Amino acid sequence: MERKIRVLLAKPGLDGHDRGVKVIAAAMRDAGLEVIYLGLRQTPEMVVEAAVQEDVDAIGLSILSGAHMTLFPQTVELLKQKGAGRIILFGGGIIPQEDMDKLEKMGVGKLFGPGTTTGEIIEYIKSATRGRRKEEAIF
Repeated sequence: MERKIRVLLAKPGLDGHDRGVKVIAAAMRDAGLEVIYLGLRQTPEMVVEAAVQEDVDAIGLSILSGAHMTLFPQTVELLKQKGAGRIILFGGGIIPQEDMDKLEKMGVGKLFGPGTTTGEIIEYIKSATRGRRKEEAIF
C-alpha cells in the first residue's frame, strides 16, 4: 500500500485568522491526505523543523498578514539549509499577483488566493507530489 501524502499546514507570523486553513486541513483529511496542523504564530524555523521531523511531502503556509515576501523566502532558505528541497512549499492568503510571480521564481510552488476551492488545492498537492521521490530536490 502506498503511503499517504503528508502535508504540514501552518500560520506563520502574527496573523491570528486561522478559520480558512482549518477548513483546508479538514478537506485534505477528507480527501485521504495526512495533515499536520501546527497552528498559529509559527516561525519559519519551527515550520521547517517540524516538516523535516514529520517527513512531510508538502508544506502549506496561510498568510493574511502581508508578511509573505519575508516568510516564504525564509522558509525556502531554511528548507535548502536542511537539505529538504524535495518538500513542496505552497500557500495562500492575500498575496498580490506580482508577489506570487516573484515567490514562484524563488521556488515556492502554487499560491492560492481568495475564492480558490479546496478541491483545486487538493488536486495541486496530489499532482505535485505524484511520483516524486525523497531525493528529488525542487531547489
